[in-house]
Amino acid sequence: MEAERAEVRALEAEIAALQRACEQLPARWEDASRVRKSFQEIPQSDPAGWESSKDLRSHLRHLESELSFLSMLTGFSITDYSKKTEDLTSTEMTEEGVKKVLQRHRLSGNCHIVTFQLEFQILETQNKENLSSVITDLGIIMEPTEYSELSEFVSRAEERRDLFMFFRGLHFFVKWYEYRERTFKHFKDKYPDMVHLPEGACSHCMGIRSASRPGFELVIVWRIQIDEEGKVLPKLDLLTKIPRRALQLDKNGVIETAPLSFQTLLGVFGIEAAVESLISLLHARNE
Repeated sequence: MEAERAEVRALEAEIAALQRACEQLPARWEDASRVRKSFQEIPQSDPAGWESSKDLRSHLRHLESELSFLSMLTGFSITDYSKKTEDLTSTEMTEEGVKKVLQRHRLSGNCHIVTFQLEFQILETQNKENLSSVITDLGIIMEPTEYSELSEFVSRAEERRDLFMFFRGLHFFVKWYEYRERTFKHFKDKYPDMVHLPEGACSHCMGIRSASRPGFELVIVWRIQIDEEGKVLPKLDLLTKIPRRALQLDKNGVIETAPLSFQTLLGVFGIEAAVESLISLLHARNE
């Protein structure tokens, strides 16, 4: 019975951590509605009200179900969580009706491919009129570390002590990362003789070679940028690797303007259709 109570408390802590992330992520309206309803329906832990282990197991299953739903919705899985509190209220504060509590949180988890560890402190100040909370310290450790786009973003989130920006930015970074990986794999599988990924399956660039024109190659560089506010956007550029002789023969400047033309294609057709049009053009000339 005591072990089950401990598991319930652990699940409630994980749900609380996921709630912080979930409330900051834009969801489809029907999902958002379900999230709000789910939070309202989660009962507060009250061991005195559990008359038997059957009640406790029922509560435990409910919490597990809600945790599973939140993990699926946000993409975050919490693997470990702990919390310690310290009462900072002085005698003078007590006389004035003020209470200060410092919460120290440690949280480990992952968002699909990225593993993270967080340590943060929250200072709660309560007086007769209101309750305020502020994050006073935030430390973030990310694994693996090869995601160069994330390093600056993580430092910025730590500096601002912005926990919500971290969860939101990481969520959408992973979404775009996985989309880039799927897109490059799609074209590699469809055109194995023309397309190559210099860095393997997780490559941030894709080369398109012409079999009939040795030395002629187009390279699509796909970066994932995170701005100052944590907004995540894809940034695609086209590079050309053309023999000097071919450049001399290009009197109309087609090769020179190719990168700009590619940006126009992206704006009109979107990422996949724009890439497909480039490959189709080389493929048709090969035949």
